[in-house]
Amino acid sequence: MTVGMMTTGYDCPDILNLAFMRPVFSPTDFIQIKGRGTRKHDFTDQITDLAWKKNVGAKQKDQFKLFDFFANCEYFEEDFNYNEVLHLPRIRSGSGTGGESGGGVTYVIDGYENTRADALHAIRETAVGPEGMRVDRMYYQKFEEQIKKDNFAIEKAEAGDMEAIIKHIEENIFDKPEEFFNLEKLRKSLSIDRRVSLREIVEVIFGIKPFFKTKDELLDEEFEKFDSRFMPDEKQFTPARNFFKTYVLDPEFRTQVDEGNFAYIMGSHAGGEFLRHLTIELRNKIIEYIKDYVSFNQFV
Repeated sequence: MTVGMMTTGYDCPDILNLAFMRPVFSPTDFIQIKGRGTRKHDFTDQITDLAWKKNVGAKQKDQFKLFDFFANCEYFEEDFNYNEVLHLPRIRSGSGTGGESGGGVTYVIDGYENTRADALHAIRETAVGPEGMRVDRMYYQKFEEQIKKDNFAIEKAEAGDMEAIIKHIEENIFDKPEEFFNLEKLRKSLSIDRRVSLREIVEVIFGIKPFFKTKDELLDEEFEKFDSRFMPDEKQFTPARNFFKTYVLDPEFRTQVDEGNFAYIMGSHAGGEFLRHLTIELRNKIIEYIKDYVSFNQFV
């Protein structure tokens, strides 16, 4: 059991179960607490036997459970007023040097006392999909609203100067008090299955791009560009597309192909089936095209 440790500054990526044992009223705290469970983790990292590790393959954490005994998830999804203007606590003046009878300022904050029986009346399990929770989506929405009202950003968007907007955001909007916007938090808020750039976020905000494409949509788009130039015949089309996607997405497969370990790929990797049906010429064209035109970073 921990108290306060699971909000900020504690990193345990292999954690699979989190429990809310108290009500939470701050959306920032709520995001930080549940964010302990969203850390990526490969459970085979602890395997020291390399042969065994290679045989087992990657075992990525793809979900975690959040036990919520105080309806915090429901509160931030349905009841919390994200548009409310918060006011400072009431101030009472005093005299002297401080303390109860001293001078200075005393902040009076209303307390809360629960006299009801502490009983568990029902259990309900809700799966959170790729779209995430409302509190996550609101983080991006607030950022979007701020950028759309920023006169400098509006002026540069009309001039088509995306680099100036990016620099302005990095220097004047990111990591400032209150919201503490930054690129990593925006990526989490968007729940896209790939690495979205700040430029892409700006382009979507100002309507230059209609929406954020998924990893698979981007890969289909890239392969269509390749297809329009090299036109593999009908028999080669499907294995070429599958090889294209696997080469971009799977670092181990890419390494084995680049090192020419084709016998190993054919015998132990699912991508071997795609490789088997490709001509050497087409395979080399795909590899050259990807290295020249496709950024691996956006698919991380």
